[in-house]
Amino acid sequence: DVGFGKTEVALRAAFIAAMEGFQVAVVVPTTLLSRQHFKTFSQRFSGLPIRVAQASRLVGAKDLAETKKGIAEGTVDIVVGTHALLGASISFKNLGLLIIDEEQHFGVKHKERLKDLKSDVHVLTLSATPIPRTLQLALTGVRELSLIATPPVDRLAVRTFISPFDPLVIRETLLRERYRGGHSFYVVPRISDLAEIHDFLRESVPELKVAVAHGQMPPGELDDIMNAFYDGQYDVLLSTTIVESGLDIPTANTLIVHRADMFGLSQLYQLRGRVGRSKVRAYALFTLP
Repeated sequence: DVGFGKTEVALRAAFIAAMEGFQVAVVVPTTLLSRQHFKTFSQRFSGLPIRVAQASRLVGAKDLAETKKGIAEGTVDIVVGTHALLGASISFKNLGLLIIDEEQHFGVKHKERLKDLKSDVHVLTLSATPIPRTLQLALTGVRELSLIATPPVDRLAVRTFISPFDPLVIRETLLRERYRGGHSFYVVPRISDLAEIHDFLRESVPELKVAVAHGQMPPGELDDIMNAFYDGQYDVLLSTTIVESGLDIPTANTLIVHRADMFGLSQLYQLRGRVGRSKVRAYALFTLP
């Protein structure tokens, strides 16, 4: 399920493969998630002879060229990246394990490309909301399936509410999170909705600091905003579904989704999984027009 520790499984699998002398590729759907995993892997393996690299839009051209060279020569042990890793320009010296996180975001073409990489690569796919095709393969026994059935210790379930759009309720919800020292996500369906909601928040909750993030920003700017939000410089992160996959910000425990009727079920499920990642009770509010 969402927030049950799939990343931990990935870390341990990657460690085993890297220590046996194989290369590991971790493929994720978004640049934000790639950045987060890169940090997680780098921190976990900091004292070990394992070299972790990143390949995504957030990496400069010079660094990317070096990473590609390292992958081909075998000096990079673990590489974390978006589907750029599946491109034809990247060749691995000795790929042993391929980890696909949030597998539901990748199309069949991407997955077929993975098979071309090497015939004897071990593949580990992680997902809280698998697509029917993958589920079918797992249930019919074509692929092995393992479930993480229990949440981490002390984890509380997310309380979910659905209500019509009400400025007062939203103000209360955001301020309550602020008073208990936490942060909030405010998710809108389209980039075009961001300005309108930003103005609304400035009027109705002027005491909160709001950061805006979406996928069409320059990479450096997006990075700065996410870092600032992570460090607690903002109270609310107003964004599109760019935060949907796998982001782990333990202090953020309130989620408000604008026009929840515009999202798909698995999107809402994934979004709800962005909160409630620590010992604090989390709240999700889905608003309707």
